[in-house]
Amino acid sequence: MSGLFRVLDTVADRLVVPGYSKLGFQLRRRGWPPLLPGSLRGRKAVVTGAGTGIGKATALGLARLGAEVVLVVRDERKGAAARDEIAAAVPGAVVEIRLCDLSSSESVRRFAASLDRLDILVHNAGVLPQERTETEDGHELTFATHVLGPLLMTDLLRPKLAASSDPRVVLVSSGGMYTQRLHADDPEYREGDYRGATAYARTKRMQVALAPLLSERYAQDGIGVHAMHPGWADTPGVAGSLPGFHRLTRTFLRTAEEGADTVVWLAATTPAPRSGQFWHDRRARPTHLLPTTGETPEAIDAFWQYSTSAVGLLP
Repeated sequence: MSGLFRVLDTVADRLVVPGYSKLGFQLRRRGWPPLLPGSLRGRKAVVTGAGTGIGKATALGLARLGAEVVLVVRDERKGAAARDEIAAAVPGAVVEIRLCDLSSSESVRRFAASLDRLDILVHNAGVLPQERTETEDGHELTFATHVLGPLLMTDLLRPKLAASSDPRVVLVSSGGMYTQRLHADDPEYREGDYRGATAYARTKRMQVALAPLLSERYAQDGIGVHAMHPGWADTPGVAGSLPGFHRLTRTFLRTAEEGADTVVWLAATTPAPRSGQFWHDRRARPTHLLPTTGETPEAIDAFWQYSTSAVGLLP
């Protein structure tokens, strides 16, 4: 990447609209080398929330590179439709459907025990409730789905990932996390007026905080852990959960495939990207843009201690 192009890329990223929209993707992709066909042949990938949107597009991208793909969904009908669509686009692709609710520790444990092997784990499943809801385990729904479920699943699958020759974990976050600090003092959003979009952004900030923590935890196993955000993509989730935002930005939204590009790249590019970083459009990005969102080591430790305790893991 030339110096001028890097400057333009950074400016677009900081201005948000040009960087997160399809304009930013189309500008940046011109300098990207293609991923090699068959580069994931023989590798097994799990994608959560794979029934629609970026999850489905990620699964399709991985299948195109030769991976065997497990679609992890809550809705079997959507999973079957996604499987059929991927099979039609990639003749000969091996695609499975598994049911799992990331907000339920029992469901996560059952799913993890069912897998025989694993090379790539993509945490994409997401929710955006309008009212504060608690799960069967007694946790706030977005926190359980975006943080506790992925944390538990990754740790349970650690032995299978460690057995891979090149294991990788990707957390699909959101650019909205830039607006929030790490709420280690109230991870379950018990204080103040609950807003679904705020809860979503808070937990997406937590996912970004998890990446370096998990990277360090699994370093001895050679497991790379990456966080990324897809920019603004036109997905059923955005249209249904944020209709006003969708109406205002629809002309500039990326396709789901464009939003998923960096996920697929993180899973397939060689050599493996540096673990523990935050990515957007195939480039490592800063984790903070506002002075009010910075976190202390004490806050990070409190968040880690609370989260591991909530799912019954040793910190």
